Amino acid sequence: MEPRVTFITLAVADIGRTRGFYVDGLGWQPAFEDGHEVIMIQVGERLVLSLWQADAFAEEVGGRPAAGIPPVTLAHNVVDRAAVDAVLAEAETAGAEVTPAEDRVWGGYSGYFADPDGFRWEVCWNPGEIGRIVVPDVSEAG
Repeated sequence: MEPRVTFITLAVADIGRTRGFYVDGLGWQPAFEDGHEVIMIQVGERLVLSLWQADAFAEEVGGRPAAGIPPVTLAHNVVDRAAVDAVLAEAETAGAEVTPAEDRVWGGYSGYFADPDGFRWEVCWNPGEIGRIVVPDVSEAG
């Protein structure tokens, strides 16, 4: 099996509230939505974020989502430090709970926001090799 991720599915408590955050708040455009169970948003060249009503998710996968803060983060890498602060401000305006960015021991700069279901998104500027893999025009200056 080749290493590749094509879908990331998040089980959400209220698809309407989730739509309000991602579509109306952040301005992300659905590639598909059925109006009551799922919204799919293309978030990369071959990557879709699927936001799925929790009951329908449980029926499909055969189990309830875990409660509490999910032990996973999603990341949104950007080209510089200023972009980290700008994205966090945009997320806060959309209604996200924000943890301010700070310099990290590995040399980057990042902060976090939580969507309405508590999923944490890291907003990150990474000046190293990994930064160049995920954002090709990342600057060494920062």
